[in-house]
Amino acid sequence: MLSTALIVQESVREKVVAFTFDDGPHPVYTPQVLEIFRRAGGRATFFMIGQEMENHPEIAAEVHREGHEIANHTYTHPDLTKLTLEEAGEELQRAENLVQEVTGEPARCFRPPYFGVNDDILSLAAERGYRTIGSVNGDARDWDNPGVEHILERTRSAVKPGSVLIFHDGYGDRSQTVEAVRVLVEELAGEGYRLVTVSELLDISRDHDAKTT
Repeated sequence: MLSTALIVQESVREKVVAFTFDDGPHPVYTPQVLEIFRRAGGRATFFMIGQEMENHPEIAAEVHREGHEIANHTYTHPDLTKLTLEEAGEELQRAENLVQEVTGEPARCFRPPYFGVNDDILSLAAERGYRTIGSVNGDARDWDNPGVEHILERTRSAVKPGSVLIFHDGYGDRSQTVEAVRVLVEELAGEGYRLVTVSELLDISRDHDAKTT
């Protein structure tokens, strides 16, 4: 079975970073994020809500078509720790079915809504083949619209090679997030960072570990 640890940072030799986006797809903000990464030549991971995939299937398809990763963020976005394990499993499965419809492949990664996990949820995810993904920049709290500068400062102070960064492209006004991401992508690319999906980051880290053992 896969590790049940919540992954926020990977050990890597090269300057790579994984941008992730939760709660989409969204008809306004997801295309704006895609344009930022198109210009930068980078890739990101989108932790999509199943219901939003049903609402906007064409946008989910565009995310996949452009080479980004689609990962599981449940079907209705509940706090899984407040459900029975059977209900939690159903949330994961319904979202998984939609991911596979779009990509033709199983999702490799899962992020629990609200970072709501306990040992049972982490084990459930691992049993289903998921790596459970956190982030290093939770203090940025972009979901609260704290201001572009706040998002930038809290992310800049947290990021280093191998980091997973969290942002949101769905639910509510995400214009602050889009602007902050635009700046961060430009800055990090300018510093020589490569923008990769979470699965790519995990593969790079695994290769690094294999070479050092």
